[in-house]
Amino acid sequence: MSRFRKRSYAIWPCQYPLVWTPRYRFRTLSGPVAEEVSRGIRTFSEQFTCEAVELNVQIDHVHLLVMIPPKISVSDYVGTVKDRTAIRVFNRFQHSKRKLYWGNHWLGSMPRRFGLTSSTKRNGNA
Repeated sequence: MSRFRKRSYAIWPCQYPLVWTPRYRFRTLSGPVAEEVSRGIRTFSEQFTCEAVELNVQIDHVHLLVMIPPKISVSDYVGTVKDRTAIRVFNRFQHSKRKLYWGNHWLGSMPRRFGLTSSTKRNGNA
């Protein structure tokens, strides 16, 4: 397999390394969920006429080396493949939606605003 691809209008070596993480980097990509993510990424890459050269699904992130033709923007590819794969995984594994994504994870204090505005300088409240 050559590292270059050829179309009628161009010869291109467009390989992009991509790393994706689940929300809050939860460790959800294991077992059948990881297999479904891998299958989804490969399926949707073929639909885009892209080639997943290397794909490694780990427990909290996904490494992907993909060849994307010049006529497809990288952001379109990433957005569509991530969206479709997430929908596919959530439809098949509905228990993964019930994880406590919005649980009690706040630190309990609000950070102070950086810098001073003109009103705080005048009032002496720093």
